[in-house]
Amino acid sequence: MSPNWKRALPFLPVAGLAAYDLIQKRHAVLRNFPVVGHARYALEAIGPELRQYIVSGNDEERPFSRNQRRWIYASSKLQNNYFGFGADNDTEFTQGYPIIKHRTFSDIAPATQVNRGSKGDTVPAAKMLGGHRGRPGAFRPTSVVNVSAMSFGSLSAAAIEAINRGAAMAGAMHNTGEGGISEHHRHGADLVLQIGTSYFGCRDAQGRFELARLKDVVASGPVKAIEIKLSQGAKPGLGGLLPGAKVTEEIARIRGIEAGRDCASPSRHTEFDSTDSLLDWVELLAAETGVPVGIKSAVGNLDFWTELVELMDTTDRGVDFVTVDGGEGGTGAAPLIFSESVSLPFRLGFARVYEQFARAGIADHVVFIGSGKLGLPDNAVVAFALGCDMVNVAREVMMSIGCVQAQKCHTDKCPTGIATQDKWLAHGLDPLSKADRAANYLRTLRRDLLKVSEACGVAHPGLITTEDLDILNGHESATSLRQVYGYEAKWGLPNEFDAAEITSIMNGPC
Repeated sequence: MSPNWKRALPFLPVAGLAAYDLIQKRHAVLRNFPVVGHARYALEAIGPELRQYIVSGNDEERPFSRNQRRWIYASSKLQNNYFGFGADNDTEFTQGYPIIKHRTFSDIAPATQVNRGSKGDTVPAAKMLGGHRGRPGAFRPTSVVNVSAMSFGSLSAAAIEAINRGAAMAGAMHNTGEGGISEHHRHGADLVLQIGTSYFGCRDAQGRFELARLKDVVASGPVKAIEIKLSQGAKPGLGGLLPGAKVTEEIARIRGIEAGRDCASPSRHTEFDSTDSLLDWVELLAAETGVPVGIKSAVGNLDFWTELVELMDTTDRGVDFVTVDGGEGGTGAAPLIFSESVSLPFRLGFARVYEQFARAGIADHVVFIGSGKLGLPDNAVVAFALGCDMVNVAREVMMSIGCVQAQKCHTDKCPTGIATQDKWLAHGLDPLSKADRAANYLRTLRRDLLKVSEACGVAHPGLITTEDLDILNGHESATSLRQVYGYEAKWGLPNEFDAAEITSIMNGPC
């Protein structure tokens, strides 16, 4: 053997490892950063030991703690997602900590005896979407957990495809975000088409809304509902911006804009300028497309909500669903002041909106959807108790397909190929393998919600009440969730007919 070959021998294993990393499809980080990417997993493996002495606790990191991310990662991979040796949270001294109150006895059948439907663990919504107003396309969503709005453009084609395939496998709906429908959205999941202030995908050459185009898009399917985006938790009242680096030829074609240039969405719509004209537009879209139509908004000044409820109570117009987004910041990048200080956090914002509908006696007329870190079981349970009929998940489903909370979504340098249009980075994400993980996560979240529901003595998360949770006041006392938010008896629950129907569905024969 020549001296040159001898010198090369120590490097052959590294070269072999690099070649394997480049062709494997399970880990986007390794495909994008062969060999050196293994350091991330090595550090992750010894992370608890390192943090115990020199870094931070498992429940200290934000916006998602290491424990929360670990639960999502383990759930998506069907690994052990249990935690041993007690809680990391300081439950005795944390002000505002929610505690779920289990029941000793219950008439609810054990989970092993409950009919979970054709998809194994499908948990349908407690209300019909569009049913109250008799929309031709009214339906009962098959999942109480669905995918929130994240557009093609903000996310890569591979990420959109993986999430759509995963949602389809889990029987969940996939919200398109305001960027329109691409071919990557058409892998089996039912879609909620979001219409933003720039009317992407349903606008003319001058950027104005065009009804004919919207009807064509809806008819092309599988669009089950339309969501009008008024604002979102990441940047309420600000509008949006897709940097020019992310505006590829394909994205430009779908949105009807120019490639390579910053794509700005204004903060307000041009098709309506008041609550009254908004409802006129809602009824127009519903009449022309036949599908349920709702709105999405973060919660700030309540004047809009007061007027909306008054008009819905006194006229024959109304939205079919309301998606309330928490002001904690979400998948969209924004100035720090907007993500941290503009609009109310989810629990307070949602409670104030729900109260308006409940006091008017029309809460049963609307399907309520919550979003804003509700992809974690404890947060979701609080949302259902407050009156949510469904929850939407965004950052959590991103984590299920590999997001490591690098917080580089706005730079086009996402290391896992999720929030980027960089071809090299995006190629590391294999949609087929990641779709399985998205589906596993969605199913696991529903399973845990069912377990908690049964612990509370009810058959469905939508039947959990504000009396089933207490909010701790440090180590001194606790107050029921109902008292904290000023709810009256039976607020937050479906009416007796819907409650009986969903109980019958969940406790049907195996």
